[in-house]
Amino acid sequence: MKPNNFNYVRAESLDHVLSCLAEHGEDARILAGGQSLIAMMNFRLVEPTYLIDISGLEELKEIKTKGNKVEISAAVTQASVIAAPDVNQYLPLLVEALPNVGHFQTRAKGTFCGSIAHSDPSSEQPLCFAVLGGEAVLNSKRGERVVAAAEFQTGLMATAREDDELLTSVRLPAQNPSAGYAFEEVARRQGDFAIVSIAVIADGENIRMGVGGVAGRPEVRNWDGLAEADIDEALNAFAWELGDNEDIHASAKYRRQLVRRIGRRVIEEARKCRS
Repeated sequence: MKPNNFNYVRAESLDHVLSCLAEHGEDARILAGGQSLIAMMNFRLVEPTYLIDISGLEELKEIKTKGNKVEISAAVTQASVIAAPDVNQYLPLLVEALPNVGHFQTRAKGTFCGSIAHSDPSSEQPLCFAVLGGEAVLNSKRGERVVAAAEFQTGLMATAREDDELLTSVRLPAQNPSAGYAFEEVARRQGDFAIVSIAVIADGENIRMGVGGVAGRPEVRNWDGLAEADIDEALNAFAWELGDNEDIHASAKYRRQLVRRIGRRVIEEARKCRS
């Protein structure tokens, strides 16, 4: 199929984007990498009247470190995130996870913030956003607001972004250099969306674990002083709390088992790689 008719707007500046969103609101969509949006338009799952292209805005292609946070702007590609020195230094979990996103060609076009805004629960980037405790920076003609990951990702492909707002950047706190980390996922093929994905940060006695691909959004749990003998019980409880999501790719029973088995392995790996 092909998309319905739409008006294409090539953004000239951030202010131009915000003006267009203020005027057209719910009838507009932002085009950055387009790896998800164009496919959805082709199947007419979304039919925007206005498509606002921000991919040419240099002001939205920055990765910068402010204090203890790395800020990734809206038009930065996933490939650029992987290659960025600040990301490699301060966010090793992200570098571990991002090679699982699609393939080299799609990472060269798809944007990090676009994936956060799309909020597919099977995507690796919303999972890392949640586990790292990131913030979404939203701008509109009304001003700027900052929303924590737990409040920004509200459900299945749903976020707290208003129709007139642009996700201009994502801020991610730098990981503790002495903390261990690990990521693993199960997918039908390399580059496919995950059936289950798990990310863990082991910081001292704290274990922070996130699971994607099971519930309507990535879910995160913190355990302080989790003893070796208690890991299986904690993972089993977490697996049941995630619900009974089934689809053509996997049953709920299979997903729960993956959370239990892979979860233990990822926790052990994160603990081993602590400094």
